[in-house]
Amino acid sequence: MLGQLSIKDFAIIDEITLDFKEGLTVLTGETGAGKSIIIDAIQLLAGARASVDFVRHNQDQARIEGLFFIDDEKHEVYDILSHFNLPIDEEGNIILERYITAKGKSICRVNHKLVTLAILKEVGSKLIDIHSQHETQSLMNPDQHIELMDQFDAKKIASSKNDYLMIFNELKKAKERMKELSESEHKTTERLDLLTFQLTELQEAQLEPEEDTQLEKERNQLANYERIFDGLQTAYGSLYGENRGLDFLSNAMNALEQIEDVDDQLQKISEQMKSHYFALEELSFDIRHELDQMEFHPDRLNEIESRLFELNRLKRKYNKDLEGLMSHMAMMEEELEQLQHREVHLQSYEKQIDELTKDALIEAEQLHTLRKKISVDLTKEIQQELKDLYLEKAVFEVDFSQPSGDVNWKDKSIRLTKEGFDQIQFKISTNPGEPLKPLHKVASGGEISRIMLALKRIFSKHQGITSVIFDEVDTGVSGRVAQAIAQKIVDISKGSQVLCISHLPQVAAMADHHYRIEKHQKSDDSTRTTVNLLTDDQAVEEIGRMISGETMTESTKQHAKELIDQSIQLKKA
Repeated sequence: MLGQLSIKDFAIIDEITLDFKEGLTVLTGETGAGKSIIIDAIQLLAGARASVDFVRHNQDQARIEGLFFIDDEKHEVYDILSHFNLPIDEEGNIILERYITAKGKSICRVNHKLVTLAILKEVGSKLIDIHSQHETQSLMNPDQHIELMDQFDAKKIASSKNDYLMIFNELKKAKERMKELSESEHKTTERLDLLTFQLTELQEAQLEPEEDTQLEKERNQLANYERIFDGLQTAYGSLYGENRGLDFLSNAMNALEQIEDVDDQLQKISEQMKSHYFALEELSFDIRHELDQMEFHPDRLNEIESRLFELNRLKRKYNKDLEGLMSHMAMMEEELEQLQHREVHLQSYEKQIDELTKDALIEAEQLHTLRKKISVDLTKEIQQELKDLYLEKAVFEVDFSQPSGDVNWKDKSIRLTKEGFDQIQFKISTNPGEPLKPLHKVASGGEISRIMLALKRIFSKHQGITSVIFDEVDTGVSGRVAQAIAQKIVDISKGSQVLCISHLPQVAAMADHHYRIEKHQKSDDSTRTTVNLLTDDQAVEEIGRMISGETMTESTKQHAKELIDQSIQLKKA
């Protein structure tokens, strides 16, 4: 959930910090007080496009920060963080930051790491879901409907979908390989010439694994031959040369050996001396061996330099390290063989694609059958939700179609996509006798609000969104419909944190937490917005104002108390 929101120098907001909790939080206030500005700030936090107009007058930049608490270790947002190599807090905290400068620059951070706006948007989309009266939502977008329906009963469809995707991805790769191989003969000839030239060049180089590393090591030894020889010779001479260092150590060892039987401590010292002596003697033999092996060949250094120059030239030319060059050779050999036997491989790919298409079609039909069954359950649930919202005459339908393509299915030419061969669109008729229409073509604002809430009520528990935000989605409704909308918003808040800007007293009365947004004019003629968490008594006053306007009577206050009491009972029920 969204735990804390900090906004500074944003539009008419000077500086505010809001602490949010689980359940339903309602924000109310007069028109123009700045309610929508807070939603604008949250949208920017979720990756919306920015404008310099958002920066408060005479300030250098606007700052928005949001702290999210994620309890579910398997939440989808963690996959996105890992994918983009973003820091992951062990306690499940995610911090989004957005800065907009007066010069139009936008700075985005996730867990204090700089990111692009696209990455911020991808992370934000898994944390925040904002719904407004006129904004096109994913629920209204036909491209999202197939995913929403699959989420509705993910357990039933997941296995079949994974099986299909495995075959579909193999089919896609096979088609790509065949397309590359099926290019014009002119391009094939050019490619053959290039591969032959490059492969000959690399084969003639006779590359060996880790050759460059070994050559650099040898070059380093030859370049430092004199210094190495002098060092080894001095060390050996100190042990076995004129200084006879080992002779002195041998005398010391013999002397200690003569007295080691006196007590245990002397015996221990004597044993240590023997151990060190024989170790140094062995070391001197190793030094002598190294000296005997050393040979200086001036021509060898030139050979190494020449070979390293050639290896580095090839690495630069192909932009690969030595291991990469050898892998590239193997890939070119395989491609060359395919091009030289092009017709044979084309026939092989055609057969493979035909077999994979048949397998994919079988799995796609299984997906289609499952979706048809799921659509029946989904339709029933949505019809009930619409009925609860006093759209009992509405008819909801999941419309199935197939995009045209090059695959034959039941005497139709269809196209296989990553979703199978289904295209799904939610359609609705809100009045008897009217034809079914796509959701985004429903004209009435009040109807859109209720349809959206019905869909959101169904899908919210499957989407994993931590914070659902409603921006005046209750506009254009009243009476029993307003009460029904309030109840649906409460239902959604049981699965996700809900922040709701509302003008309806029925919705405000349902709040677990109630904030009032106010606009004030300061002595310097500047304007600022404040947001305050209301006490129980203040909530009664605010809901009374929403019922009757500025004039507050005891009757209005009593009405507000009754509305709150009624809401408490409804929530308990």
